[in-house]
Amino acid sequence: MPLNDIQTRVAAAEKQAGRAPGSVTLIAVSKVQPLERVRAVLDQGQRVFGENKVQEAQGKWPDFRAQYDGIALHLIGPLQSNKARAAMEIADAIHTLDRAKLVTTFARLAQDLGRCPEVFVQINTGAEPQKAGVLPDEADALIADARRSDLPLVGLMCIPPADEDPVPHFKMLGEIAQRNGLTGLSMGMSGDFEAAIAAGATHIRVGSAIFGERVAP
Repeated sequence: MPLNDIQTRVAAAEKQAGRAPGSVTLIAVSKVQPLERVRAVLDQGQRVFGENKVQEAQGKWPDFRAQYDGIALHLIGPLQSNKARAAMEIADAIHTLDRAKLVTTFARLAQDLGRCPEVFVQINTGAEPQKAGVLPDEADALIADARRSDLPLVGLMCIPPADEDPVPHFKMLGEIAQRNGLTGLSMGMSGDFEAAIAAGATHIRVGSAIFGERVAP
């Protein structure tokens, strides 16, 4: 589906939900996409992109940033502590802070680098053992830890279970954010972003609906 069709749907969902136009940031998830597809979306004016893996981001975005102004890169995949420095060097936002060790690592690296990307705490709203994210009943403590460490915490992120209605998970994320005074909600993907916008999403992560199905490496 072309980018402008997704933008039209986002605008319609904002209006339907009584949201201000442009209140939702569309993150074009370009992980495992051929460079020519990414370039085509850049040429249509999209500037906010998401990647899962630091190594892939390092191989792709320095060249694109040399050719296009205004690119913002969001890392949305699970992050290993040993990749944290590289992640902080290349990313404008990291959506997957999910444990105390990573808080400590980010705080130390922020001192070393003199900067820190915006941070979202990832909540495992479905308590899925195979999925990253802090459990909901442990979220408040991790959020408080991130704040004590002076990280630029802007919101929360979730990936609802694939076989469940996502709306209760979106609502749970919003409730955790509200009681912690956070406004950023990174939720909603290609199949459910309109429902996420209705539930208050500020950032939606859309890949296949923009680029087409991912190409196997």
